[in-house]
Amino acid sequence: MNRIRIVCAIGAVVVLLGSGTAGHADARDDKARIDRQIQETQATLEAATERAQQAAADHAAATAALPGAQDALEDAKGRVIAADAAARQAQRDREAADAALGAADAEYDRAKIEVDQGRRDVSAFVAAAYKGSGFAMVNSILESGSPNDLALRISYLDRVAAESQRALDELTVARMAAKQRSDVAELARDQARRAAEQTRQALQDSLAAQAGAEQAAADVRTLIDRSAQAEAVANSERTAVLARYQQLKVDSERVAGELRAAAAAEAAAAARAAKASGRQGTGGAPITTAIPPKTGAFFLMPVHGWKSSNFGMRFDPVYKVYQLHAGIDVAAGGGQPILAAADGKVVRAGWAGGNGNYTCLSHGLYQGKGLATCYAHQSQILVRVGQVVHRGEVIGRVGTTGASTGYHLHFEVRLNGSPVQPLSWLPGCLC
Repeated sequence: MNRIRIVCAIGAVVVLLGSGTAGHADARDDKARIDRQIQETQATLEAATERAQQAAADHAAATAALPGAQDALEDAKGRVIAADAAARQAQRDREAADAALGAADAEYDRAKIEVDQGRRDVSAFVAAAYKGSGFAMVNSILESGSPNDLALRISYLDRVAAESQRALDELTVARMAAKQRSDVAELARDQARRAAEQTRQALQDSLAAQAGAEQAAADVRTLIDRSAQAEAVANSERTAVLARYQQLKVDSERVAGELRAAAAAEAAAAARAAKASGRQGTGGAPITTAIPPKTGAFFLMPVHGWKSSNFGMRFDPVYKVYQLHAGIDVAAGGGQPILAAADGKVVRAGWAGGNGNYTCLSHGLYQGKGLATCYAHQSQILVRVGQVVHRGEVIGRVGTTGASTGYHLHFEVRLNGSPVQPLSWLPGCLC
């Protein structure tokens, strides 16, 4: 009988409030439009938050990399200075070695010429002796007038021969020493050239390393500037989107209030219609079209599944804020039927932002307050606004639309639009 009274009362409301239906529909349209905007803004806010977080991380990483890049640059500069000094010294050493080799070669050439000339002189003396001039010299000595003259002449010849040989020996030794110095100077010159080439290559490598370090430091500074700009833009964007989101939430609550008022008006009209038709008792108490909840026994379980999230305050993983989770989540397979928890009238059916495809049923009054149930994230809505449905009737199918991370039904119970603990109205344990 209670179910019959509810259905009849709701039917009477449809007839008696025909003139107000357009206004209520406008409010519902406004609510749907605002909720669509909220959904869009939620997605934008989520993306803006991610961009801001990524920009902050990039900026922090770039800033942390700058000291290392600067240290590497200073080290490269120091290596260039050292390599340049080494290259300059090696060039000076090479030039000195070239000069020393030139002097040694010139000395060797002079010694060689002198030795060659001495050898030619000795050879000429010997040749002259064999050709007769030497015997003539001997005869001249033997023809000396006195023994003293002879002794003097022989002593002179001995000294001449000895001096000639000594001079030749000295020249030979000098030439050998000059040759040795030339060889040593040539070796030193070759070593100096190799050292100069190595230091020149080291300088080129150091210059290349410095250029690379300068470019790396410049890249880091550019990255810091760009990431700072990106972070500022992302934070500004997120601030603007958050302000828009908060305003839309205010607008949504305002329209929800209008809908609650409309639902109350419809319920009151239903009461008047029931009274006018004689189906209401003679007492003066206000009509109550909903049975008071008995723990775990008032509403039908709207879907077969298990509870995956509780009602109450929680940290929102999407928006990074601590806020009310206005219902319970029941994990269920995609496409599974969603049942009306009780007899009622569809007052909301359509897209609702983070709730995705969203349906709300009005179940009349409970202790003077409008009682409603809502069903979110549906893959398909099978009812329309204004339609009267019955307990257990299929009104939609389980999905993952809106701000959802998997197939489930988000189920809400509301009194005058405010969410209350659904488990107090449902049968059994959903643990």
